This record gives sequence, C-alpha cells and structure tokens, in this order.
Amino acid sequence: MDKFLIRGGRALKGRVEISGAKNSALPCLAAALLTDETVILHNVPYVKDLITQRRLLEDLGATVLTPELRTHKITARNIATFEAPYELVKTMRASVLALGPLLARFGQARVSMPGGCAIGTRPIDLHLKAFEQLGAVIELESGDVVARAPKGRLVGADVGFEKVTVTGTENVMMASSLASGRTIIRNAAREPEIEDLAELMNRMGARIKGAGTDTIEIDGVDAMSGAEHTIIPDRIETGTFIVAAAITGGEVEITRCDPTHLRAAIGKLGEAGVEIDELNQSTLSVRRSASGLKAKDVITEPHPLFPTDMQAQYMALMTQAEGNSVIQETIFENRFMHASELTRMGANISIHGNEATVHGPTPLSGARVLASDLRASASLVLAALCANGETLIDRVYHIDRGYETIVRKLWALGADIERITDHEASAAEAVQSV
Repeated sequence: MDKFLIRGGRALKGRVEISGAKNSALPCLAAALLTDETVILHNVPYVKDLITQRRLLEDLGATVLTPELRTHKITARNIATFEAPYELVKTMRASVLALGPLLARFGQARVSMPGGCAIGTRPIDLHLKAFEQLGAVIELESGDVVARAPKGRLVGADVGFEKVTVTGTENVMMASSLASGRTIIRNAAREPEIEDLAELMNRMGARIKGAGTDTIEIDGVDAMSGAEHTIIPDRIETGTFIVAAAITGGEVEITRCDPTHLRAAIGKLGEAGVEIDELNQSTLSVRRSASGLKAKDVITEPHPLFPTDMQAQYMALMTQAEGNSVIQETIFENRFMHASELTRMGANISIHGNEATVHGPTPLSGARVLASDLRASASLVLAALCANGETLIDRVYHIDRGYETIVRKLWALGADIERITDHEASAAEAVQSV
C-alpha cells in the first residue's frame, strides 16, 4: 500500500492547474446510460473514482473510449445487465448513481448498498423514497437494492426531500428525465455539480429547469440523444490549493478554476487572513496576509454556504491561526476523524459532539499518520507541508480517489513530497527511529 512521505517547511510558490470536478464527472458518466447514442465528456479527471465508474459502465455493457486522457466517449447502446455489483460499489458510494438512469431507461435496476468514505452512514433511503414516489417498487435482496417500474416507465411526481442530498437530487433528476409527465424536486441540492449535470442532460434532450435552486422541474421526454460536454473545474481541489498556499506561507497562482463555485469558502478564508485575488474569471492569486492567520469559526452547510468537503482542510489551517476557532459539522457525523491525527502532529483540538475547537497557533511536527477518508487525507497533507520534519501518511488510496496527480502538482510548487511503497516506508520509519 503506497504512502506519502512529506518533508515540511517549504513555502509553496508557482502555478497550479485545477482538474475537472470528480463530483460532477461521476453523475455525468452515469447520465450516459440514459441514451443509446454516444455521450462525449471532456475534462474528466484521472482519479480512481472515475476509473471505478468507467469499469461499472463497461460491466453493464457500455463502451467507453478514451481518445485522449481526459476525454471519455460513452456509448450505452448494448446494455447487457442492469446490476452494479458489490465488488465495485463497495469502494465508491457514487456507484448508486446507476440506479436512476437504469430505472428510467430500462424499468429495472439492481445496485448493491454503497460504500466509500467512512464519514457516517450516508443512507440512500432518501433516494429510494423518491423512486417510490415516481412509481417504482423497491425491494432489498441480500444487501442489494432492487428497483422496478411495474409499467415499464416511471411517472412524474412531486418529490420533497426531508434533507438536502446531492446524489439523491442527481439520481431523481436522471430517473425522472424519461418519466411520463412532470416531476418537481423540492429541497433540492444547489451545488454547481447539479447545474453541470442538468446542462449535460439538457443537451441530451432532457427538459430540466431550476437546477442550482432548491426547486427543480423536469418534464419527462420519450428518449434522449447523445451530446458533448465539458466538466466544470473541481471547486474542492481549488479550495485545497488555496489552503496549501496559505498554510505554508507561500504564493500560488491557481488557474482553470471557477471562483463563483466557492464564494462562501473564499469569503471565510479571506476573514481568516488569506489574501485571494481574482486575476480573471478562472485564475486566483493566493498568499497569506502579512498580519498572519486569524482564528475564525465556521459551520458546514449545504451549498452555497461553507462546504463540508472543505472542513478538514480548514481545520488544518486553523492549527496555524492566532486564537481559538470553533468548527461545527452539520452534514456528516464521524467527520472529525482527522482531528486525532492532527493532534499526533502537535495540534491542540478538542471535540464535543459535532463541534471541534482548534486552539492555535501550534507548531506541527512530522509524524506517522493515517488517512481515514478523502478530505481527511488532504488535511494531513496540508499539515505535513507546514510541519517540521518528516510526515508519513498511510492509506493514501483515499486521496487517489479524488485528487488528480496531487504529488506532481505539489512537487511542481516546491513541496518536498514523494509517493513511496511499503518497503520504502519501512526504511523511512527505521531512519526516523534512529
């Protein structure tokens, strides 16, 4: 199992290019199941979750060609099965996004209960209730969700989510696009990734209005066609590199991003002493304020407010800020597992329920730490970049799920970081113990 070895203390300087959004590319690949014509997607990030999603589509019978590294041509003309197997779904929760399009187009789907990051249960019962409102019959068989449309086609309905759910909104958008009649999704997720999916689906012939608001209207169509679409930039990768520049006291230019997708985070980081200048619509210049970092409280909330996917990175930054900051996590339970690893590096963090208080600033020292999920991995990398000495981060397969070539990108900015094997890690640990 690979690990990251990071020698901290270097200010990052230079330019970094943001990749396509993983959380947009995943549902867009799934949407290709809605048609028998070819869907072409550009700016697809080369990360493990997308490789898994591609394997899922191919297992279903779709053809996926990659004429260029970040271009996917998906043709789902010859779907041979309607099942997403446990072997794939257990590694990536987004595999559940196959349910909606399979049910919409073929009237049946079987998907194993999803896995992914260990940051809470994240149940899919909201998806299933919505499918039932669209006329589907849902059964659980041997750990699988089995969904059927008794009349062969779903029927539009008024769907209200009890709690905002991004993948639930995406699944219902896809399921209802081929339903008979109109579907209204209330309390819908408002993330930019929702808007990106709607843009692709409308190009495919869907009739979707209101994406990006809390009420989305979908008028079902009889069939959808092929289309060509470019995936939006990854806003969480953008936020992560903003923090990387600030926590190391460096100066970084971030290109091919979209600042409008990250307004709440940019605003909060600005309050905390991070200077962020928008050079143009897709380029940011980032540095730490001359007056230093200041502790600021934050609450994670659904978009357009501060994203839960930036909470771990923000916590790492607050270990270097002057004063005490309270971080309240309202989206997922069990999403403070990185706090104990940051404490191993010297951070002073106390946890009370869904609140973490970071007492700063504290000098961080290199240590051996364990990544528990995708964003926790990012926080540990950030902490290691500003720590004294060497940090060895285990289970970096988590970060491979969502950050494209992060080692190469950080190395190009001047970080002393390398990916090492178990054998090399053992040698590094032996040196540390001397």
